[in-house]
Amino acid sequence: MVRLKEKYIKEVMSRLMKDFSYKSIMQVPRLKSIVLNVGMGEAIQDIKPLEAAVKELATITGQAAVITRSRKSIAGFKLRERMPVGCRVTLRGDRMYDFLDRFISLALPRIRDFKGISAKSFDGRGNYAFGVKEQIIFPEIIYDKVASIHGMDIIIVTSAKTNEEGKALLQYLGMPFRS
Repeated sequence: MVRLKEKYIKEVMSRLMKDFSYKSIMQVPRLKSIVLNVGMGEAIQDIKPLEAAVKELATITGQAAVITRSRKSIAGFKLRERMPVGCRVTLRGDRMYDFLDRFISLALPRIRDFKGISAKSFDGRGNYAFGVKEQIIFPEIIYDKVASIHGMDIIIVTSAKTNEEGKALLQYLGMPFRS
């Protein structure tokens, strides 16, 4: 079993049951999925950075990335409908717990001047979204082989009903929130 999933089952569930006085274990918030999204505006002129981003996202997550395409044309950006503009990966199950464990314990400490992540990025329903400015914080990425440095959005989707429940879940899993 994945280390973080084991921690969730053995420690986090009981702490959340006690803190929020749930009557059933099925009410306890859990992680549903983690979505990683990379937007590559420069893919309009050159597709190579997007192909590199797809490979890097697959290396980071262990799952193939899907290329996202534009929904409509925007003349000001020289963008046509169905042009490739980014890539994304949706993680569920053991891969999701494995990625979050590696992200919390290995990638976050590699961010320069890291003091914790903001607790203000919850959406009102217990889901948490934040951005990473450089993909090179992940130990799987070899710095010398990186074509261009780009960021990514990471969305952690939970079954929590409120922001407080979602924050407690992520805190007990080890997410370092700024105080």
